[in-house]
Amino acid sequence: QVQLVESGGGLAEPGDALTLTCEFSGSIFSFHGVGWDRQAPGHEREFVAHITSGSITTYAESVKGRFTISRDNVKKMVYLQMTSLKPEDTAVYYCRAVSEYGGSSSWGQGTQVTVSS
Repeated sequence: QVQLVESGGGLAEPGDALTLTCEFSGSIFSFHGVGWDRQAPGHEREFVAHITSGSITTYAESVKGRFTISRDNVKKMVYLQMTSLKPEDTAVYYCRAVSEYGGSSSWGQGTQVTVSS
């Protein structure tokens, strides 16, 4: 079964940059689309970004132009480069994987990102 482990979160100031990393295991990485969701306190989990097995990317409007998702099919890694961070980006960020051949999504345990001056 798919296992996802996130890392790279932490404390940042407004305008700073952070890169999140997700390590994928337990299945064939190239069969999966992968992405990131986030959940802020008191809010529902929301979509942030997604990248297909063919490297087609989609982004939430709130992060478009600031965040970049990428994948390394050899290392089985997913990255989220976050720039121009804002306090409203504060949330727990979850890595997500879904088979492009059908099946439910899997999520990691999450990594906290806090943006504050």
